[in-house]
Amino acid sequence: MSALKYCVVAGEPLNPEVYKQFLDATGIKLMEGYGQTELTVALATYSWMEPKPGSMGKPSPGYGIDLIDDEGNSCEIGEEGQIILHTDQQPPIGMFNGYYRDEKLTQKVWHDDVYYTGDMAWRDEDGYYWFVGRADDVIKSSGYRIGPFEVESALMEHPAVLECAITAVPDPDRGQVVKATIILSKNYTASDELAKELQEHVKKVTAPYKYPRIVEFVTELPKTISGKIRRVQIREEDGNE
Repeated sequence: MSALKYCVVAGEPLNPEVYKQFLDATGIKLMEGYGQTELTVALATYSWMEPKPGSMGKPSPGYGIDLIDDEGNSCEIGEEGQIILHTDQQPPIGMFNGYYRDEKLTQKVWHDDVYYTGDMAWRDEDGYYWFVGRADDVIKSSGYRIGPFEVESALMEHPAVLECAITAVPDPDRGQVVKATIILSKNYTASDELAKELQEHVKKVTAPYKYPRIVEFVTELPKTISGKIRRVQIREEDGNE
């Protein structure tokens, strides 16, 4: 680890707790970025910027990034919206031309000179962007919109949690409820008492309505070959697709 001089991270959102532990262990500030298979690095914490733990940075040069609400209006500071890319001037170098042999899907996400990423975020007063989750992953419970990343970050602050995934489960009264699928750290054992402790922890760190009403302890999480958690698989197994 002493050979490390500069470190960047992307692929999955960086939980602030992971940032903190890495900084404590190495003295190096992780520089987070955001991109997609369809794009190159669209947002990043560049070398001349001071990183904010949990933020993916600012728009890359040449990227006309904005956030829009459900009505297509630009979001205000602190308001959650979908990340979009304006391509009316010129698509940034490295952006895809479209999905292979799937013009219908291409048209669905890229039309009227706007590319819709399907990712939700909010922007702070300094212009830094903060990831919320995939639009499909955002949970709607009793009229509230709950971003899975915020709840995951709260859980990661607890020493019992090694890794976790937040998903929605259908509920007849609330529409959806929050579920936490958790891998425990060593020396911790699954129990109803621990589940309640984690629920109370989330209530204190975020807000009472965001806590996971369902807690499941597992030994592994479904992932892609690149290491991303497959929340869609968890939802499918819970009958929410």
